[in-house]
Amino acid sequence: MNFDFSDDLKQLRDQARRFLSEQCPPALVRRSLDSEEPYAAALWKAIADMGWIGAAIPEQYGGAGLGYEGLCMLAEEIGRAVAPVPFASTAYLAAEAILLAGTEAQKQKYLPQFADGSLIGCFALAEGNGNPSPDAVRARVTSAKLNGAKWPVADGGIADVAIVVARDDAGEIALFITETKFIARKTLRTVDPTRDQARFDCDNTPAEKLSAATGWDIVQRLLDRAAILFAFEQIGGADASLQMARDYALERFAFGRPIGSFQAIKHKLTDVYVALELARSNAYYGAWALTADAAELPLAAATARVSATDAFHIASKENIQTHGGVGFTWAFDCHLYYRRSKQLGLRLGGAPFWKNRLVDLIETRNAA
Repeated sequence: MNFDFSDDLKQLRDQARRFLSEQCPPALVRRSLDSEEPYAAALWKAIADMGWIGAAIPEQYGGAGLGYEGLCMLAEEIGRAVAPVPFASTAYLAAEAILLAGTEAQKQKYLPQFADGSLIGCFALAEGNGNPSPDAVRARVTSAKLNGAKWPVADGGIADVAIVVARDDAGEIALFITETKFIARKTLRTVDPTRDQARFDCDNTPAEKLSAATGWDIVQRLLDRAAILFAFEQIGGADASLQMARDYALERFAFGRPIGSFQAIKHKLTDVYVALELARSNAYYGAWALTADAAELPLAAATARVSATDAFHIASKENIQTHGGVGFTWAFDCHLYYRRSKQLGLRLGGAPFWKNRLVDLIETRNAA
């Protein structure tokens, strides 16, 4: 079985890489650190104009109809550029939630606006707790009114609509959509200011249920699908970190030699390369499972998520170490990737959550 991408998709990846290298240099990313600009609005509009946000949205709903493989390619390049845009929250989560659980009327209403970038979405799951769990969901929707708090919510401060995990009138977990203009929002300070984070305090906020489907299963299905897309974004960041470290190791001289000629540096970068290629192979398998909606999707998602999180962590860390003392300074760009690795590593639940899920899925399969 061939899990590689087609030549057309590879060309899409190359075009996206060229575009982001020109339109999203480190100086643009740093504007989110140096100012109060929560995201790069001009870059977001350009991305929307090229149809990236609607890559996996069917054409009948205003999308590009490229499928999930196309979205995976774009996710990798977004991660490589550490782009300060709400791409993940809108394309991986909000749009996917409506595709997965929305009614036809909801799809017709929201998906075209997501695809053209006029509507920014976010996903509100956590309630100040740790990893995702049905027992941790306390927010409730009664008579179409949402009450409760959600934090942190990635891109919650800039989103127009939010997909919220809450309990319905019967106490069952379900997905709801609400407009954020009705929510009291507070910006949160995090290790990665290039990605907006907010707290939601909902007090009789109007909310509409996505569908009649209830239970934690619908939430977990959304998490599994998004995990594969996040894995590609992490791979893009890890690959960029490795290339940055490699280039510096060839340019920086010590004792009359490039530092890349020393075994200590070679071994570090080799470990990063091995972790990255392992994560890439798992992510490619995940892309196939997502595209085919295969029965292996939950296992593929957990595997891709665990390996990609590890790869980005080690790559961003060793990039700093390879740069030595200057790697810790503000002037170098290493910290942009280290910050993003930490932020992405906690989205959808941290590494322990996905490792435990992976073990549980393997045990279930072996028992069967």
